[in-house]
Formats: sequence, C-alpha cells, structure tokens
Amino acid sequence: MAIADNVRESMKSSSWVRAMFETGIRLKGEHGEENVADFSLGNPDLDPPPEFHREIRKIIDEYVPGLHGYMPNGGYPDVRAAIASHISSEYGVNIPGSNVIMSCGAGGALNVIFKSILNPGDNVLTCTPCFMEYRAYVSNHGGVLKFAESKDDFDLDVGGLEKAIDKRTAAVIINMPNNPSGKLYPESTIAELGEMLKHKSRETGRTIYLVSDEPYRRIVYGGKPVPSIFRFYPDSIVASSYSKELSIAGERIGWMAVGPDVSETADLLNALILCTRILGFVNAPALMQRVVGRLPGRGVDIEPYVRRKNLICGGLKESGYEFTEPDGTFYLFPKAPGGDDMAFVKALQEELVLVVPGRGFGAPGYFRIAYCVDEEVIKRSLPAFTRVIKRFGRLPTNP
Repeated sequence: MAIADNVRESMKSSSWVRAMFETGIRLKGEHGEENVADFSLGNPDLDPPPEFHREIRKIIDEYVPGLHGYMPNGGYPDVRAAIASHISSEYGVNIPGSNVIMSCGAGGALNVIFKSILNPGDNVLTCTPCFMEYRAYVSNHGGVLKFAESKDDFDLDVGGLEKAIDKRTAAVIINMPNNPSGKLYPESTIAELGEMLKHKSRETGRTIYLVSDEPYRRIVYGGKPVPSIFRFYPDSIVASSYSKELSIAGERIGWMAVGPDVSETADLLNALILCTRILGFVNAPALMQRVVGRLPGRGVDIEPYVRRKNLICGGLKESGYEFTEPDGTFYLFPKAPGGDDMAFVKALQEELVLVVPGRGFGAPGYFRIAYCVDEEVIKRSLPAFTRVIKRFGRLPTNP
C-alpha cells in the first residue's frame, strides 16, 4: 500500500472548492480567462492596506542583533501582547498576552487546538453548512466530526447540537460569520449556546470546549456586532487569521486565544504551545508576526465587498433565486433551482460560470458563490445565471 487508507479516502472526497477551482483552470485554458466567471475559491482579491507594505519595509531595514534566531514556540511575546490588548477591547474581556498563541493561519490554529484536546474516538460537533475541512482537522488527531443541521435561516440549532452531545464530545466548533452562508450568529444564540454547554459539561462530567473560527470577523456588513464567545462561555477558544482582514491569505499568519476563565488554563496553554512545535509548525512565520503585531485592528476597506454583494444579490433576486442575504464574509449561498445542486452546478459550467455545490459544505440543494472577484466578472455572469434558472423551470415572478 503506497499511501495510508485514510488519506486515500480523503483524496476521494477532497474539497469541492478545490475541485471547482481546478475545473476553472481547465475552462480558462480552453476558453480564455476573460470568458470564464470563476466564483469557486474564497481568495481575497483586494490589496492589503498601504500600512501593511510600509511596515514590511520598515522591518526589513531594521537591524536587531539575533533577530533571526529561535523564538518561543508560542510567538514573539511583544506581538502576543499587542494582539491580546486589541482583542481584549474587541471581545470585552481581559485577555493576557500569555493567552494568545501565534499560528500558521486559522487552519494551523485549529489543528493545534484539536491535537491538544482530543483523545482517540472523541467527537467534535458543528452545524451544517460548514467548512468541511474541519472533518480532516479533527480526524488528523483521532477524532470524529459530527453534524447537526442549522435552522432555515442558517442560525445555529442549539437544540440539535444538544441532542448530539454525549460523553465523547470534546468540543463544538462554530464559524462566524459563517462560510459558506455568510450568517452572523446573533448574541442571543451565542448566549443560549453557552448556557447549553455549561449544562452539558456538568452532565457529561467533562469540559466541552467551544471553538470559534473567526477569520471573517472584520468582514461584516452594516456595522453589525460580532458576539464575543468569551462573555458567554468560559471554556472558549478563538482561532483567527489575517488572511481576509488584511488580504494576505498566502502569508499563513494567524492566532489562537484562550478565554481568561477557561478551566485548567496553564495546562491548556502549555498543550497548545507544545502542539505548535510537535506538529511541525514550530512557530508562526517570523516576519509576518512582526508585521501584524504593528497593525492591530487594521484591515482592508470592505466597501468593494459591499458593492459586489449588492450587485450579485440584486441580479440573482431579479432572476428568481432564493437566498438569505449574507451578514458578512464574501459568500452567497442560494438554493439550487430544481434542488439538485450538482446538476445545477454542471449547467452553470456549460455557461462558463464556476460555483461550488452545497454538498461540499454538508448542505445538498444549495450552491456557494465567492464574490471576491472584480465587479465586471459579476456583471458578465448575471445573464448566464438567468439562462440557467430558466432551464430548471424556476422563473422570476415578474420577468
């Protein structure tokens, strides 16, 4: 056997996002990039803010003896302190610098977290639709990802999560704003979730962690507040990155923060730092740590995303598509006309429009549009969306 069985199985069910992205490369080669509308990959296309480039130049020109030697595995102490100071204000709790650990993006942070808290056979719960690579992150460390369905408006179904919890449940993971739905969970839902997890932790006799994956936290529309999980549940951990808020996805820089009231704080922090090292990350990228440590709270101007959201939502609504308008992110998750997301996605491909089927996020019957693309791509795609919905017999009420 050349490769491991579980890896072979993962290859068979590899990310639908990447599969559609590869299809897009093929279609662009055949028809020309200017003729393909590719909404498959959530790759932010905005430039980082000017201060990002300015700080890189400053850092490169600085001379500090020993600058390129080993660092603490948790990251540079001054960077951790700067980030902790900022998120303490943002999350409404006092988070010391020691509770922040730098990571290789949010994906790296989640792998470190699950390595730290999972025993073989433990399970982690989440609500669909969700980012399905959570399954790989959990199984990497001997766990099993289990699912509950969200409500019709994509809010968390706290009751459904509660029914799925058992004595092997180590954590619940949420993603807000959510990829792929763009849903921002209201504070009332997070409060309900926190009370439920307190009750179930007492009932099962083990700490059930609440892990919140928040790389889109700063891409929220209309000034809506993002709830702080730390205020509603003590055993909480946040994983985040600068991929979207600074538009530096390729730099793989992020952080994880442990709530100030988490159980056995010292043990958990030591475990996270150890796992950062032994998983092979060793530490987060040094140059990027120095840069983001000087830019707390800075981010891209999200106004282009607002315009694109309005453009794609307006066009699809006029054509008769059904969807819940996103609260944040740069994704739209409409229902697939006819109900068969694969058939609908294939029909769009014939029109040289690339989207991702909802089953790639655990939600068959929907499809995801990543509208982090030029507005001209959206405008060019709208007639194709109209033609395809007509083929599936779903016409607008007032054509």
